[in-house]
Amino acid sequence: RLEEFLKKEVDLELSTLPDFEERVIDVSEVEQLMNSINAIPAPCAPVINPQAPNAATGTSLRVCWGLFSDDTVECYQLCYQPVSNERHSDGQAEHTLKVKETYCTITDLLPNTQYEFWVSALNASGISPPSERAVYVTAPSPPTIKHKKIQSCENAALVCWESRDMNPVDSYTVEL
Repeated sequence: RLEEFLKKEVDLELSTLPDFEERVIDVSEVEQLMNSINAIPAPCAPVINPQAPNAATGTSLRVCWGLFSDDTVECYQLCYQPVSNERHSDGQAEHTLKVKETYCTITDLLPNTQYEFWVSALNASGISPPSERAVYVTAPSPPTIKHKKIQSCENAALVCWESRDMNPVDSYTVEL
């Protein structure tokens, strides 16, 4: 039967023309819904704080920053490197840390050394521009007393010491 059916010519011409309605689709509701979705923008650049008093030891620094806006932030990217007087600082490694808070204590640093810090904020939409760079300084190492050069008499004492730091120290405090 199938073979006989396929041999027949079939007229596929429609006897009447279809009557299509011309419809105008109203997308205003969809537009309103799309506009009501709160897309989270990438955050603005954070503001890094200057070094606070007592925020340094010989091997660590506590760095703080904040935001001027109400941006949604998932985490921060803190970058730092030692400050170099050389024009080509290829040997100066740049370090990057991911931090959830608006502060971080960096350890394993060199005593009496300047470090440059900058921070960016991240969320699902992207990363902010970096903050301005701030220079922090670790505390100097305690000096080494030269025991063989110590001299004393009834009303006086002579104590000599030397700095263990590469950079010069501004002043020393001697306590009795």
